[in-house]
Parts: sequence; structure tokens; C-alpha cells
Amino acid sequence: MKTIFQKIIDREIPAQLAHEDEHCIALHDINPQAPVHVLVIPKRLIPRIAGAGADDQALLGHLLLSAAAVAKKLGLEGSGFRIVINNGRDGGETVPHLHVHVLGGRPLGWPPG
Repeated sequence: MKTIFQKIIDREIPAQLAHEDEHCIALHDINPQAPVHVLVIPKRLIPRIAGAGADDQALLGHLLLSAAAVAKKLGLEGSGFRIVINNGRDGGETVPHLHVHVLGGRPLGWPPG
């Protein structure tokens, strides 16, 4: 069964895109937790960061660089932003498809949870 992110990547479900290239897609979260909340998702399914392997290294680096580029494109570079990757139920993971949250547009408190 496809995850919701796979359905978005395959254009079976519409989404508001912020970025797309051959390796990943970035979309605005439908339930934003900050004024800017974008998800950067690899097109190749990796269920979670804890399941990634050495062969995923280049893709993981690409996701982080894409997240930074999206943050810059959306005007967050000067004020700052947060990048979050959830892993497992207690980590807040709700979709078993690795994705990077880019959050910004307001001061973000610490600790986050």
C-alpha cells in the first residue's frame, strides 16, 4: 500500500509544491505548526531515518541541502529555521516515509516537545 507521500509524488493526490527535483519533492504541510512548514520528501521510499543505510547517504545529504534551499527560497535564511526528522511513534512519526520538516516564520521554542 502506498503512503500518502507516494501518492503525492505520483500525482494521485494534489499538493502545494515548494520544490521538486529528480530526487525529492517539497510541499507545504496541510497542518502547519509554524507560519512556514514545508516537508521535504525523498521520491525513493525510505520508511524512517533509523532504517536508512550507507547506500542512502547521498540522498540524505541531498534532502538536507534541499531543505536549506527551500528555507532560503521562502525567506527564512535571515531569521532562522528549524529542520526536524521524526522517527517512530514516540518521535512523532505519523507517515512511514522519511521526510524533513522545515519550520520557520516565528521564534521556535526549546525544548520542542
